[in-house]
Amino acid sequence: MKSSLYPLKFQPILKDKIWGGSKLNEYFNKASESKILGESWEISTVPEAVSIVSNGALSGQSLQDLVNEHQSALLGEKNWERFGKAFPLLIKFIDAKQDLSIQLHPNDELAKKRHNSFGKTEMWYVMQADEAANLIVGFNKKVDKEIYLKHLEEKRLTEILNFDTVKEGDTYFIEAGRVHAIGAGVLLAEIQQTSDVTYRVYDWDRVDANGKERELHNDIAIDAFDFNMEDDYRVSYKKEKNVSNAMVTCPYFTTNFMIIDSEIEKHNKWDSFLIYMCVDGAVEIITDSTTIKISKGETILIPATVKDFSLKSEYGKLLEVYV
Repeated sequence: MKSSLYPLKFQPILKDKIWGGSKLNEYFNKASESKILGESWEISTVPEAVSIVSNGALSGQSLQDLVNEHQSALLGEKNWERFGKAFPLLIKFIDAKQDLSIQLHPNDELAKKRHNSFGKTEMWYVMQADEAANLIVGFNKKVDKEIYLKHLEEKRLTEILNFDTVKEGDTYFIEAGRVHAIGAGVLLAEIQQTSDVTYRVYDWDRVDANGKERELHNDIAIDAFDFNMEDDYRVSYKKEKNVSNAMVTCPYFTTNFMIIDSEIEKHNKWDSFLIYMCVDGAVEIITDSTTIKISKGETILIPATVKDFSLKSEYGKLLEVYV
């Protein structure tokens, strides 16, 4: 059974959003003519949006079926013991032509209680940003529940939010309980817990094509805030070539940054699947049995049982992810 696994590519799951644009198609050749394409879900087992293998002998099979069948050979022993049949990560590319809603996500305990779901801690890597484009992450001063509710009720919430102008390579770690939003003009890679639970607290008073505002969740969102978080969401990292440069390590995932300009040998020592998101250039993944290329805007899943392989490129940038 284990020998049948190999590096897996999946059909992107494309999602139109009221705030979406056309960069996912223009930059990454995602097959959509939509002018409001907001997200490409690269690896997902969210119900109703489960990834389908697009390469090799397992083409056409769902990621959930592979998890069910191959278990620890795909996930790693410790991940199988911890998560069972629940694949722990959701991997996306996001294009914000307009500002996303101001929002936050519940932690594991609250999400389990209310939605029978994982919580949602996530990270962002900016792949492209228009001039003056920004992200909202956290508050610009010390805020408690009373201050927050006062600004929300008086429609002055943006006065206390932290706006950061961003550029390619900027990286942010968004823990559950932290207010945030992706600003207009930002194209990014997102790594998160498997969850589609979002509490929307402000949506810029916009309406959809039918003149309706999107639902807000302020009645339940207030309990999800963590007003005691430190302002440690900006991620600094090294950019040494042909090595794994540490970016984010948290209980839910570890992400490293790689610049590849030669052929390097890799050994999976983490007892976990590996995910590579190509954020620039192109990289070949070479195993004993196959060679697979991923280009900018593509993602690959390497099962835990594939221990030794090579990464080869004249120029490529990767996000390396495991649990």
